Amino acid sequence: MSQNNRIIVRDAAVGERDIVRQVMLGAYEQYELSIPASLWEPYRAAISASVEGDGPTDRLVAVWDGEIVGTAQVFDGSESAYGRAELAIFGPIIRYISVLPKARGRGIATELIKETAARSLERGYNVLHLHTSDMMASAVKLYERLGFERAYDKEFNNGNHLVKSYRLYLPKSALLFGTGGPNLRQEA
Repeated sequence: MSQNNRIIVRDAAVGERDIVRQVMLGAYEQYELSIPASLWEPYRAAISASVEGDGPTDRLVAVWDGEIVGTAQVFDGSESAYGRAELAIFGPIIRYISVLPKARGRGIATELIKETAARSLERGYNVLHLHTSDMMASAVKLYERLGFERAYDKEFNNGNHLVKSYRLYLPKSALLFGTGGPNLRQEA
């Protein structure tokens, strides 16, 4: 569990599934008009269904001022995340990073990613992956600012849309260790 001022990131409780679903749908509804209705409804259904089942290894929530305002899921590879073994990702993938519009700009998504990165490194992984698309331009800017780099070899097409892949190299991540990598953190 990580804590930054008023933001607490922790595992979601089973009894919080309906709240998590509401946060996710509330965060993603801004894309409804950017996606054809024939694709939006299945996407919305997939987001909603992801709250149930055994797919993710972690379901995280971000609590701000006592309210769940953000969430993210972590999968152990491309097979469990997307049903795409051919992507050959055998480590953590963060998906469905969701922050309610009223809570954006407070570092909540960063804290969710930071907690995921720390857990991944603790579990012995060196790389954290995520996938996104051009319609999520502000998210892409955040990922790049946090040190994620394009992983062209892990991208795929979903219909006519390119699903871009990004990876963060954890042992040298400024997100976790500041600008000097892990050795700087140990000396500080």
